[in-house]
Amino acid sequence: MRRGGPSVLGIVLAGGEGKRLMPLTGDRAKPAVTFGGTYRLVDFVLSNLVNGDILRICVLTQYKSHSLDRHITTTWRMSSLLGNYVTPVPAQQRLGPRWYLGSADAILQSLNLVYDERPEYVAVFGADHVYRMDPRQMLTQHIEGGAGVTVAGIRVPRSESSQFGVITPGSDGLTVDRFLEKPADPPGLADDPECVFASMGNYIFTTKALIEALQRDAEDEHSVHDMGGSILPQLTERGEAQLYDFSANHVPGETNRDRGYWRDVGTLDAYYDAHMDLIAERPAFNLYNRQWPIYTHSGQLSPARFNAGGMASESIISAGCLIRGQVTRSVLSPGVVVDPGAVVQGSVLHDNVKIGRGAVVRGAVLDKNVEVPPGATIGVNPERDAELYTVSKGGVIALGKGQRVS
Repeated sequence: MRRGGPSVLGIVLAGGEGKRLMPLTGDRAKPAVTFGGTYRLVDFVLSNLVNGDILRICVLTQYKSHSLDRHITTTWRMSSLLGNYVTPVPAQQRLGPRWYLGSADAILQSLNLVYDERPEYVAVFGADHVYRMDPRQMLTQHIEGGAGVTVAGIRVPRSESSQFGVITPGSDGLTVDRFLEKPADPPGLADDPECVFASMGNYIFTTKALIEALQRDAEDEHSVHDMGGSILPQLTERGEAQLYDFSANHVPGETNRDRGYWRDVGTLDAYYDAHMDLIAERPAFNLYNRQWPIYTHSGQLSPARFNAGGMASESIISAGCLIRGQVTRSVLSPGVVVDPGAVVQGSVLHDNVKIGRGAVVRGAVLDKNVEVPPGATIGVNPERDAELYTVSKGGVIALGKGQRVS
């Protein structure tokens, strides 16, 4: 935080494997996956923290972290003159020769960062969600409420509860009565029985409460050493947890349509759907809010170019693209080439994808450097696609980095 305000250290949890997002995570950590043409997933949480004046941030990494580490070190350069930083912190095995056992163990093994910084509060945020949030508003409630931890929650249909940690608020609407990790049949909310509060994976701790909770958890041989599965239930039982309702959070420049937007893009279907949210005339999530920008580094590229009758509609076309075919309802990252006669519909194309002359791509996510040969088709023959490529439950076809197209 700025001088004169409370001291806050940001810790971003970015060490998960992201298995459900394969093949996009086959060569990189999930927070390093491209999103929205030019961004990486980690850019959203880092932008929220930095826009909210949390300017000392450690990103805990582990699996396949090279791409993520490189992106952070080349993009997120803060003012060292003011003592601000965003730094990747790989697993260091400070407590013995082992990897992180869970998200709580990741922080336990990295407590030297907290001891060195000596903050009053620690903001522990996930690295792979798409949203805008002003963390200062959550911090204010945390300080006023006097809890050990405040967890951000968002209302979701009760039918989706098995995908999230579920928060049951007390009668005051603030104290957390129960915290259930991915329950099959949790109780609904008192004012809306068909909804529950899902944890967004964002927590603010009073530093003392965090350290003590991690130490207790480390001594529990039956613990899964996870923030949602272990630390939050522990602090809930002790009466030290409170809920922050995300719907109360407002950022400058928000629209009525994208206010309160939050997406966990942990599956191919969720990832694809979140991209489709970007391209409407009134997008469900507005990337063009300059009052609360999402920061990234796009490289030195020439503007997108359209030739030979090439056209695009209801799409995001990044710099460096060359469009000579037809693109509709799609998101194209830098350097994509669409040759004459090619058709791209409802697809997400990552950096340097090339679509050959007369090829057809529909309902697909193509990772970096994929080349679709002239006349080839993806998304036209479902049975053939299922034999050759990854196909999600919702029918999204996904090809990994540099994967060959038959």
